[in-house]
Order: sequence, then structure tokens, then C-alpha cells
Amino acid sequence: MKRFRTVVTRAVAIALDDIDTDQIIPARYLTTVDRTGFGRHLFQDWRYDDSGEPRPEFPLNRPEAKGARLLIAGRNFGCGSSREHAVWAIMDHGFDAVVAPSFADIFQKNALRNGLLPIRVGGETHAACLEEAAAGASFTIDLEKNLVATASRAIPFRIDPFARGCLLEGLDELSYILRHEDAISAFETSNPSGPSIVPQRPARRDIAASPAGGGE
Repeated sequence: MKRFRTVVTRAVAIALDDIDTDQIIPARYLTTVDRTGFGRHLFQDWRYDDSGEPRPEFPLNRPEAKGARLLIAGRNFGCGSSREHAVWAIMDHGFDAVVAPSFADIFQKNALRNGLLPIRVGGETHAACLEEAAAGASFTIDLEKNLVATASRAIPFRIDPFARGCLLEGLDELSYILRHEDAISAFETSNPSGPSIVPQRPARRDIAASPAGGGE
């Protein structure tokens, strides 16, 4: 996973609420677990007509969208099924971050685990971002400062500290654990039996050996 520090880019806006994962990447393209190649099918059914020709009015097909690394979407982005392929398709197309008023929980977790930055903003700020994108503004996304900035405004955002640290260092969860492999090995060596983290179950009462009725 690549490190995420600062991205300077134009933005593409698809200002629709409840964009679900089947719209992001239709289920018929989920034929592999390889993370590459999904970008060409991003928003397939909106982006292309029935003959496979690009729809010129769709935001990703406009000339100004070429090379953009920021996607601005509506509320509840990434709802629907939990397919991780939706994140892979967005990243494979070239996007590094998505700005929206809200995200589906599973999509947000999948995004952070794969290196895509989900940025939540309030309603008025979201509207301002759409205006800036329509005007062709340049956006600077600074993860070290937790800030999205244009020439006219600076927008702070929040992100889980652990996820932020992993993004800054380019680590997925497994890579983070392996980074501490020496410390884990040292602990295992010094604790050969290892203290159990599973609570001990209470001793089972032998009902057969107990006096009937609890008395003589």
C-alpha cells in the first residue's frame, strides 16, 4: 500500500446520494480477487451506453476529469453490499480520496484498509466543495494536517488515528503487525506457555454426585 501524505488535484463530482456498490462496480465484473483492472468498469452502467460507448455527459467522461484524484459524492456513499471491489475500482481508476457527507460503514472500513481516504464533510462544506469542483479548482489534501484546502477555503476533517497512521506509513493491518514481528517474537520467547486470554470456565458441578434435593 502506498503512503498517503499530500495530494494536489482537481476533483470530479457525482453529486448523488445513496450510490451503492453495485453502481460503483456491477456484480457481473466481480470475476477475480486481483485488485487491478476494475477501474475500467467503474460506474459502468452510468458511464457507458448499451453499445459500450462512453456517455459524454457523465462526469468521468468529461475532458476535465482526466487525471483527477479526488471524487466528490453524495450522502451514504458506498451503501449496499460489502464488496471490497468497489474500493478497488475507485482506486484503480486513479482516485486517492472521496469527499462525501457520509459513508456506509463497511465501505469506509474497506477504504481505509486499502489506502483510499474517505473524507466526511458537513452539508454547507459539501456544497462549497461541489462549487469549487465545478469551477475547476485545485484541491490539496494534506493527511498530516488533516486538511483539505483550495485557494478560497481550508476544510479540516477527522479520521481514526490508527487508520491515519497506517495511511501515512503505507501499511495495511497485516503489514502493521509484521512491523512488530521482533517484539512479538521476544514476547513469545519470554512467555513460552503464554498467559491465556480466554477466561477460565467455572468447574462443572457433578449433579449426579449431589444429594437429591440438597438435604439428607
